[in-house]
Amino acid sequence: MPPFRSLLISLSFLTLPLPALAQTLPAPACNAPALARLTPHTSTAGQTIAAIAAQYQLLPETIAHFNPRFSRTSALPVGSTVLIPPYNGIQITTPNGATWKDLANSYGVRADVLFEVNGCQKAPGAVAFIPHSQAGRPPGSINSGDLYEGLSRSPLTIPLQQGLGYGWYQRGEQGQTFHNGLDLLAPVGTSVQAAAPGIVAFTGLEGDYGYLVVINHAAGRQTRYAHLGAIAVNMGDSVEAGQRLGTVGTSGRPDLATPHLHFEVRQQAPVGWVAQDPTLHLPPDVEILAAPGG
Repeated sequence: MPPFRSLLISLSFLTLPLPALAQTLPAPACNAPALARLTPHTSTAGQTIAAIAAQYQLLPETIAHFNPRFSRTSALPVGSTVLIPPYNGIQITTPNGATWKDLANSYGVRADVLFEVNGCQKAPGAVAFIPHSQAGRPPGSINSGDLYEGLSRSPLTIPLQQGLGYGWYQRGEQGQTFHNGLDLLAPVGTSVQAAAPGIVAFTGLEGDYGYLVVINHAAGRQTRYAHLGAIAVNMGDSVEAGQRLGTVGTSGRPDLATPHLHFEVRQQAPVGWVAQDPTLHLPPDVEILAAPGG
């Protein structure tokens, strides 16, 4: 599933059946590549690279990298156009034939983070954006701070059965793609519940996700519940673990034809909400069964 984009409009119903999607489905909800989101800043009197970086909460090295013609220490000429990237990082020229996994090995950033930050392209283009955090640690790299103490409930009220797991997989002739959640098989109408207490950050229709509920939890964690058929909460609601969020449906553009809940766990990072393996966060007493024939 693509990254979540915040929307200002929430559906205000409680457990109402959702209309079937039209044949013409929304475009994928993946953000535009970081390199397509460079914004211009016009310098004012006395501004330096460091001052502009502070204004946008970026590292001076990031601003300098994208604007090499300017001095790193002297004030810029008034009216100069300075390019501002959405995150800290650098632009690289991609080696011929390189994959996201190759770039991950070279730069120490998770391949799925590179995939999403660069617009969910199946392979790197001629140039790519490599993100770096404020503290110098690449976002999405392995760090003990990424470990979550765990969710307190299963997202479904029935035994969990995996249809498609978290990670890279071959998607027919389209090549490898990253699946950033867990597809849990369940009949349409099965109750979906909050995996931990939190605040509902979004409810509504969101691209490939279809009808979606997003919950923000403590410690910068987030869970997402997608392809729903009905929604039982509103944006801004405070929910408890085990509270009903809605029901399983077939909305959006699921990766599997069989009805299922698409469940994600994400962690807040400088580049947005970074996907994590949901199986590492579920309670230890929650077993995930293999799909029939799997």
